[in-house]
Amino acid sequence: MGSRTAAFVVTACLVLAACTAESGACASVLSVSSLNGNHKTFNVYINGLWKPSASGRTLKVLSPANDTEVYEVQAATQEEIDEAFDAAKAAQKLWAKTPLWKRAELLKKAAEVMRTQVGDIAKVIQDEVAKPHKAAVSEVLRTADLLDYTAEEGLRMSGELLTSDSFTGEKRNKLALVQRVPLGVIVAVPPFNYPLNLAGSKIGPALMTGNAVVMKPPSAGAVTGLVGIAAVFDVAGAPKGLINVVTGKGSEIGDYLTQHKLANAVTFTGGSTGLRVAKGVSMIPIQMELGGKDPAIVLPDANLKLAAASIVKGAFSYSGQRCTAVKIVLIVEENDEISSKLLPMILEGVEKLKVGGPYEDEVDITPVIDGKSAKWIKRLVDDAVGKGARMELPKGGYKQQGNLIWPCVLTGITEHMELMYEEQFGPVLPIASVKSREEALRIANASPLGLQASIFTQNIDDAITISDELVAGTVQINGAPARGPDHFPFQGFKDSGMSSQGVRWSLEAMTKIKSTVINLPQESYQNGV
Repeated sequence: MGSRTAAFVVTACLVLAACTAESGACASVLSVSSLNGNHKTFNVYINGLWKPSASGRTLKVLSPANDTEVYEVQAATQEEIDEAFDAAKAAQKLWAKTPLWKRAELLKKAAEVMRTQVGDIAKVIQDEVAKPHKAAVSEVLRTADLLDYTAEEGLRMSGELLTSDSFTGEKRNKLALVQRVPLGVIVAVPPFNYPLNLAGSKIGPALMTGNAVVMKPPSAGAVTGLVGIAAVFDVAGAPKGLINVVTGKGSEIGDYLTQHKLANAVTFTGGSTGLRVAKGVSMIPIQMELGGKDPAIVLPDANLKLAAASIVKGAFSYSGQRCTAVKIVLIVEENDEISSKLLPMILEGVEKLKVGGPYEDEVDITPVIDGKSAKWIKRLVDDAVGKGARMELPKGGYKQQGNLIWPCVLTGITEHMELMYEEQFGPVLPIASVKSREEALRIANASPLGLQASIFTQNIDDAITISDELVAGTVQINGAPARGPDHFPFQGFKDSGMSSQGVRWSLEAMTKIKSTVINLPQESYQNGV
């Protein structure tokens, strides 16, 4: 048993014992959130109450593995969204007056609930977004760790005292107390690919800084938001109205949510829809991450074994459905001298990946989220092959069963192929050879997206110089693109986003600066003797 697993087991036992001592048993996150105890149909969560929508409509949540219905969620009305905002606004006024240590206590209790009910929450993630069991469990535990860290980091946030005499010509007769204050009601919209972790990365900082939340989980991942966030915080004892979770089609309620008159900020993770969201919101802060076309640039002096392993992991983790997946490899070479060594290493790594359903043991590649995504991926591959790209894998040609796509490696990618610039968001690795680092930089920076990039080289001078030239929020040196650890800053340039995420930066994003100036009747200076 590993140290992390052992620690998790001990923590779970302690929490279960505490629950038993206080109330006989911890409430099940599935039971509290579902309709009449039916663990297939789930309610909305508004003002501390679980209830079906007055619309009388439900939406089907389909399994990516076989397109069968796994859950139903409510189709919330605009009136219910109004109710959620009213509840959040009232709760926020009280929550802002709650001491920091009490806010931290709620986050830590929620983290405990996540750990004790990791199996149920992970199963929902598997059902909804087809993550392998190991990855789903990891996401739950990672989110619990994130909440704990956010609680601790939030306790360390502090203001500052400014004196007027630090500005030229001024006397020391003014003192400015500068502090961060809550924004108010935060609209949170997480994506399907990390439906729990990227929800937690929004909810935790929002609550720790004194805000209330109205969250709309993704349609594929809606139950994860209800069970893994709303029910978890409900069981943890969150005040009524502090967290509200409404479900429905983004096309029906998305704009109403993000443009609501009571919304004080929007935090959104997703695709190009975010560009429209950003244009639609008014004078409120927005925090956005909207995808990436993350290049991996391989220089001639790179450690090719390291580069190959990093590229395979970066391209195919969660079937390539990650904003930080390797989306294009740019090999700097004159006459295929690097490709002839690197490509066999990459192909060897890809051929070891296990393809299957989310419930199979030790599977690496699972179905993509839906048929629309699968069609998009195939279209990009067909376009590249039709224009001369070589399909290295799968042997025998493109292979797909339903939404399950076998990992695909393409070489000979050129700029007139869509795969050079379009984000595939699936298990497809395009590889291009370029003549110089300048050409690699030009291609990388030509993308409208600028989330992350990787550089593989053993020359630190080249690494820093190229990193400086790349228009990307994060540049990885000798490693695959990645979001995390969760306390690292995470941001996109250009159409990849606005503002930064990462615990400390999200805490700051959920607040605004307020100054209180004390005007003294006369100059006053400190006497340290």
